[in-house]
Amino acid sequence: MKLSWLDARSLGEAKEAILQEALHYRLEGVVADDPADLADLPPTITKVLFPQGKPLPESFGDASVVIVDPARHGITPAELAIKHPEVEFGRFVEIIDAPTLEDACESARTEKWSVLLFRDPTKIPLEIVIAAAARSTGSMITVAQDVEEAEIIFGVLEHGSDGVMMAPKAVGDAAHLKAAATAEVPNLNLVELEVRQTEHIGMGERACVDTCTYFREDEGILVGSHSKGMILCVSETHPLPYMPTRPFRVNAGAIHSYTLSKDERTNYLSELKAGSKVLAVDIKGQTRLVTVGRVKIESRPLISIDAVAPNGQQVNLILQDDWHVRVLGPGGVVLNSTELKPGDKVLGFLPSEDRHVGYPIDEFCLEK
Repeated sequence: MKLSWLDARSLGEAKEAILQEALHYRLEGVVADDPADLADLPPTITKVLFPQGKPLPESFGDASVVIVDPARHGITPAELAIKHPEVEFGRFVEIIDAPTLEDACESARTEKWSVLLFRDPTKIPLEIVIAAAARSTGSMITVAQDVEEAEIIFGVLEHGSDGVMMAPKAVGDAAHLKAAATAEVPNLNLVELEVRQTEHIGMGERACVDTCTYFREDEGILVGSHSKGMILCVSETHPLPYMPTRPFRVNAGAIHSYTLSKDERTNYLSELKAGSKVLAVDIKGQTRLVTVGRVKIESRPLISIDAVAPNGQQVNLILQDDWHVRVLGPGGVVLNSTELKPGDKVLGFLPSEDRHVGYPIDEFCLEK
């Protein structure tokens, strides 16, 4: 789990409201430069004392973590740990050149906590520190200027920083920071669906979803005509005659179809565009968010596939009527859509909630 620390050292009149927001959304830490500012915080949150640019106080009060700048404070975290075994200590490093970058790498490798401030906008130095700390047991907290930068920091080198420290500019920023830290999507419980019939239904528009990611051979996106039943459409990672593989693409289905995106939301294939997020799913139900780079909508012959779940629920998927459009079955078997026949098994997912503008909601909704 990624850590979100709220920097409360320079909050203005909205300080109390922002702190309450941080507690409500369960941010992991609050950072202050005065022990008195940590006194009234509940024990459920990590109380971080970070007197940046100030002398270390004689008492650390209720602080559970103290961050020091050895160059400014004249003492190292290791020396402080000997004097105060009940407190965890970390090191602050401001990265502005090659020597301070090496200091950051050393801190990330050896310290319990490292708070890093990168002055240059490039994320290459952060990548270097993350790689240098690959086997470290400590935690690296990177300073972010805003939520947008926090999202980037969490994703650098696919691992990201262990946490982000951010000074919010307004009420709402703490909630957005927590959302960025918990952006991982839950895995899904896929089910085996039994094909009941297929039917050639004539012309219509279908969407190819081209992403900015290479799919694995056992991975695709979930697509369905109804919000409560979807089938796993495989990407074009498998060899085909007459054309090269396109492992970033899913020939997904007719434009009215639903697919899953972030926050358990559904999107119509027709409304996806460059920059949209969709949920990539493998045959084990493992998920990840991928970014759409392009959606190609073209008129093609269509085929309708009707299947049934073990609980009797009906599932429908309308695809381009062509042999090279495929879905995934149990064990990752690749099934050509035009060769599906009654009794064949395909993998699917059965969302339990109805939908309103894509969001899950508990209400009556009949889809046919």
